[in-house]
Amino acid sequence: MSPTFASLKYYNYRIWFAAALVANIGTWMQRIAQDWLVLTQLTENSGTAVGIVTGLQFLPVLFFSAWAGVLADRLNRRTLLMVTQGLMGLLALGLGILTLTNLVQLWHVYLFAFLLGTVAAFDNPARQMFVSELVPADRLPNAVGLNSASFNAARLIGPGLSGLLIAVVGTGWSFIFNGLSFAVTIWAMSRMRVRELNKMPKVPRAKGQIREGIRYVRHRSDIIVIMIVVSVISTFGLNFQLTSAVMATEEFGKGSGEYGILGSILAIGSLSGALMAARRRKPRVRLVIGSAFAFGIASGLMALMPTYLTYALMSIPVGFASLTMMTAANAAIQTSVEPEIRGRVMALYLIVFVGATPVGAPVVGWIAEQFGPRWGIGIGSITAIAVAAWAALWTRKQWNYHVSYDLWHRPRITISYDRDTQGELTAVARVEDGPQLTKTQRLEVADRLTVQNASHSK
Repeated sequence: MSPTFASLKYYNYRIWFAAALVANIGTWMQRIAQDWLVLTQLTENSGTAVGIVTGLQFLPVLFFSAWAGVLADRLNRRTLLMVTQGLMGLLALGLGILTLTNLVQLWHVYLFAFLLGTVAAFDNPARQMFVSELVPADRLPNAVGLNSASFNAARLIGPGLSGLLIAVVGTGWSFIFNGLSFAVTIWAMSRMRVRELNKMPKVPRAKGQIREGIRYVRHRSDIIVIMIVVSVISTFGLNFQLTSAVMATEEFGKGSGEYGILGSILAIGSLSGALMAARRRKPRVRLVIGSAFAFGIASGLMALMPTYLTYALMSIPVGFASLTMMTAANAAIQTSVEPEIRGRVMALYLIVFVGATPVGAPVVGWIAEQFGPRWGIGIGSITAIAVAAWAALWTRKQWNYHVSYDLWHRPRITISYDRDTQGELTAVARVEDGPQLTKTQRLEVADRLTVQNASHSK
């Protein structure tokens, strides 16, 4: 089997992947329908209202994710996910019924967005951790990459299908489809071979478990850098639903079909980035920083595109760079954190990643409304370039590494660490001399030593 799809040889992961693809199609259909409902039926092209809906959907992450992480460390994650997936399905069906019966009002959408976000806040950490129960530890980066591939493959189908349904039968049926899609996920989890799941340690109930997770992160400078980069870009740059909606309607004068197509084209780049991520065995901090910088450049160019077609085409590299950054960040944290605290660390990561949206979406919506849709994208480009440049300079100073280039023979970038930096290279040399390890294992242990030394070099 190709290394890209290595995790699919495991039965439990196969049915999870297939069910997640169906559920993700429904999720993208609802996202497009929800924004279109607010933008064109409940308001007169109000980018601010769309931003508020998006913000309300992600606001609960700020309030509940820390406790959700504790639950993910304590409880049976498969059972917890079956409950949260069922609740999200019921909420989608409820909004669909209100829309189909023409009873829906703007405050209904606000309320359902907040309730859906509340359930998702408890679903996210458990879902992130559950992947490690489906595959062996050495396949976790591959499984994370394939999860992103599923999400973005659905992004190729969901927005276009939702746009078609909106044009033919209205927005309500997209919500209904999403509600039914969660039943597929619940069925898949009920059919898993429980004996083949990798048993993760469950943390007993105790005081101060949230503080313990915070203390752990505070002493990991690599995780802190990832969180800062991802939170800034998530706040101002990853508002594609909003920016695509206002660009399609206000800047290019297009309808729901063209709006849906923008999401699908963006997913071409995202899917490519996810498949490439699935091949990486060890994502690193420098990949997060480099892809963040590439995202800033690509999104800045996208904001300047003069036509609908060139804007759509430019969204492909934007999708590729953003997905590379997100997948590298997720896998780098999961593979470097001990299982017994992973739920709380992932919850804190989700707070800064997903929880940044309630702050950024209304601001970006207001900027797009006041200064034009292109500035809604431009603010994301500017902040992405700024935070990537800061991260590169800070890590180079704190971790004492040097970057060299070889552009004439086989193009590559080499990063080496200072020999006087707390004895890192001495430790690496001892590892490389170990005859009991393979070359790949020696390099992986050496990389872990370098990260550990860097995390304590403040």
